[in-house]
Amino acid sequence: MAKDLFHQAVRNALEKENWSITDDPLSLKLGGVDLYIDLGAEKLLAAERAGQKIAVEIKTFGGRSEIAEFHLALGQFLNYRLALQVSDPARELFLAVPQVIYESFFTLEFIKMSITNYQIKLLVYEPATETIALWKN
Repeated sequence: MAKDLFHQAVRNALEKENWSITDDPLSLKLGGVDLYIDLGAEKLLAAERAGQKIAVEIKTFGGRSEIAEFHLALGQFLNYRLALQVSDPARELFLAVPQVIYESFFTLEFIKMSITNYQIKLLVYEPATETIALWKN
């Protein structure tokens, strides 16, 4: 299983925000299917997110067609969310996208409508500085 180009940058960004990486990858087995979400993490100390558990699917959007990559990411996200609802319902799933893609592509009206309609939670990251720019619920 190949890791995304910015996998380590997102992992480092989460650790900078005091997330404890519990799974790399987070593996789930459900209904005869093996699934692997890029990262599982939890935050134990901060009052704002005390005890919060998350799963993060990291995407680069580095191919030729952003809409084709979005379709793949959306399908993967929805399947992972379904699996988590059954196997680990307390864990929130986030789709991690680079800040430059968020600003250029995720601000398009159709994409914003899709994100809202499908209730996709986003983690926007800056790969060069290995920081999280935005959490969008």
